[in-house]
Amino acid sequence: MKVLIIEDDPTVSHFIRKGLTEASLTCDVAADGKRGLQMAESGQYDAIVLDRMLPEMDGMQVLQHLRSKRSETPVLILSAKSKVEDKVVGLRSGADDYLTKPFAFEELMARLELMVQRSAATPEQSNVEVTLTAADLTLNLLTRKVHRANQSIELQGREFRLLEYLMRNKERVITRTMLLEKVWDYNFDPQTNIIDVHISRLRQKIDKGFAVPLIETVRGAGYRMRDNIEDRMLS
Repeated sequence: MKVLIIEDDPTVSHFIRKGLTEASLTCDVAADGKRGLQMAESGQYDAIVLDRMLPEMDGMQVLQHLRSKRSETPVLILSAKSKVEDKVVGLRSGADDYLTKPFAFEELMARLELMVQRSAATPEQSNVEVTLTAADLTLNLLTRKVHRANQSIELQGREFRLLEYLMRNKERVITRTMLLEKVWDYNFDPQTNIIDVHISRLRQKIDKGFAVPLIETVRGAGYRMRDNIEDRMLS
């Protein structure tokens, strides 16, 4: 699941991002409403956490603009405004949920999960992808269950996030830089073998014991998640 956080308070946005990242979710942050709207309109997010009081463009304006463009991405408003009338305005403007500050991260996480589940319940009306597949491998973003050939596979948080990114980009060559940025949120190379270690662990879990490996090393470039294994079995 990929979440966009539109929040101008760096302490709050860091707190949310840290918690979601530890839960193996992918996060982007926008510090003002104008930038947040631009990112939200890309349509690449499964959910949006939106502060009401933002510089450049107010959170309610962001929400109204998204809904006017028929965006159906679930939006959770996060605000210090706790009066009933404030919540009613937010919900009637198109928000899927409303959470007041201060808040507990566990509640925020539970509300996000519920929002996405509700949205995914009608896939013909939603752009949320619930299940990723690559060959005989499946990954469910809501239940966080992974199976290959109907065999259940247990993954740690970072392994799940790594596999999700590879599966979202199956048959594409993924570089180390891309993995560092998208899976570890690094904007620099830490000069460690962190990627190699996690790729090795992931291979042990999803490839070991199967006739055809799905994670392929592309020499001098990076890695690739294969999808069409029939051709490889015949070659």
